[in-house]
Amino acid sequence: MNSSVLTTKSKSTIPVFGILVLSIIFAAGLFVVGFDQGHIFSLVYGEQAFTDLYIHELTHDMRHAAGFPCH
Repeated sequence: MNSSVLTTKSKSTIPVFGILVLSIIFAAGLFVVGFDQGHIFSLVYGEQAFTDLYIHELTHDMRHAAGFPCH
């Protein structure tokens, strides 16, 4: 009697490396959106960046949705 057994291998685990990369991207984005009040562009534009607030204005609604008070 010869019976063949079919074996299936399911790879349903989420790759740890992918989660790590996405977590780092999320944390960096949250840092930029939440922290920046001209600090990032001040490296290039100097004191004028604190007046213009480019990232703050571009991400204004996202800041409120994330719970950051900005005004």
